[in-house]
Formats: sequence, C-alpha cells, structure tokens
Amino acid sequence: MANLQSIHAVGESLRNYLRNTYPSSAFTGLPTFDIQLISSGELATLDEPTNTLSLFLHRVTVNEHLRGSRPNNSTQLGVPLSVDLHYLMTVWADSALAEHLVLAWAMRQFHTRSILDASSLSPEAEWHSGDTVQLIPVDLSNEDIMRIWDRLKPSYRLSVAYVARVVSIDVDRQEAGRPVVATRFQIDDREVMP
Repeated sequence: MANLQSIHAVGESLRNYLRNTYPSSAFTGLPTFDIQLISSGELATLDEPTNTLSLFLHRVTVNEHLRGSRPNNSTQLGVPLSVDLHYLMTVWADSALAEHLVLAWAMRQFHTRSILDASSLSPEAEWHSGDTVQLIPVDLSNEDIMRIWDRLKPSYRLSVAYVARVVSIDVDRQEAGRPVVATRFQIDDREVMP
C-alpha cells in the first residue's frame, strides 16, 4: 500500500523502466525515441509529436476483487483503496518501420517484466516492501479505441492498451486511541408515584 502519489508513481515507474532499457540505436537499429508520460490535457493540446513513445493514463477503476475487502493486518484502521490503472501506449513516428520496431520493443519489455515490485516503483509513493503492480495487456474493442481517439485532438496512432493492477492506496493515518465520547446523565431524587 502506498500514499496518494501512487497513481503518478506507477506511470513514472513505467516510463523510467522503458527509458532506462531503451537500447542505443547504434547497436540495435532502433531509431532515437523519446518516452513520455502524458496527461489528458497535454494530449488534447499536443501537436503530433514524432519519434515519441507515449504512456497515457486514460482510465482509473476501483479493483472489482478487492473492493471493500479487509486488510490482513487487523490493527490497521480503514480499508485501503485498490485501483486499476488503464494505460494507452502509443507510438508517434513518421515511418511504418520505426512505428513497428518501437512498438514491438516496448511490448516485449512489458512482456518480460510484467510485475513491478517496490524496488522498481518510484519511491515518492512510499511503497511497502510487499507491494507489487502487475502489468497486463488488454484487448480494447474497436468501439472503445475509436471513442478514445475521437475525443482527442491528434488523429489515431498505433496503440496498445495495458492495465496496471492492483495499486493500493493507504487510508489516512489516524492517531492512536479511540475517539472521546462525552455523555451526561442526570439523576434526580424524585419520588415515583404509583
């Protein structure tokens, strides 16, 4: 479980992983590419970039399997919020060869490293040692893909969808002890009449 920065930290972790593992074009024939984590606001105002691989968080859902479940640690107060993060990975290139090579490389990277543990997640979220996030490819219907791209300013580009599952967000820490409740009783010495 992590703090409120966990959603952003997952996106940063995915971007950093791809950036750190992207090979030099001199050795692999891959073109020089920038890897960006972009927001919906940036995507709406973005001129179509070239030689860019983007990660766009297009949807956040409450995890259906952990909704309202109790944590294993019974001393913990509250139930963590468990969410799934839905990403669209898009390649922006001028040629089909560059587009296909970079997409194939990025998909292979996520395939070979589909589980991110606390050591590979950005530290600002204060992950616990047992925290993991699983990255799973998702099939979007043609209708879903077109809905996303119809709402965006740039025209359709080759994309693949992933879900990062499960990101657990801690509840606010409460101070130790129970809340104070004050109640007043008044006792009178009145006689009760039959």
